[in-house]
Amino acid sequence: QVQLVESGGGLVQAGGSLRLSCAASGRTFSSYAMAWFRQAPGKEREFVACISRSGGSTYYADSVKGRFTISRDNAKNTVYLQMNSLKPEDTAVYYCAGASTLYCGRYPSRYDYWGQGTQVTVSS
Repeated sequence: QVQLVESGGGLVQAGGSLRLSCAASGRTFSSYAMAWFRQAPGKEREFVACISRSGGSTYYADSVKGRFTISRDNAKNTVYLQMNSLKPEDTAVYYCAGASTLYCGRYPSRYDYWGQGTQVTVSS
């Protein structure tokens, strides 16, 4: 069982930056591929980025490629999402998720554990 807690969301102007963190409980964090998803009001949850167990492989949605960076620190049981050059369309609740698989993927059904989410609002 893994519990995930996101933090770092907030209000930022367009062009600004935020870093989200997701802290995981338990001693097996390194056994999970991790991902970030987001959901805007009235829209379906969408994939943002994911990272393999070791951190050696990452994958991004086209909409954030070049602006967002996912990373993890297995010693700290934490996964991060550095978000730069934020746009109003990045406004959403951001969720981290964990999958007990070697590699990550873009489909929510792959993930076994989810955090409660953190709100990111980008003003124009």
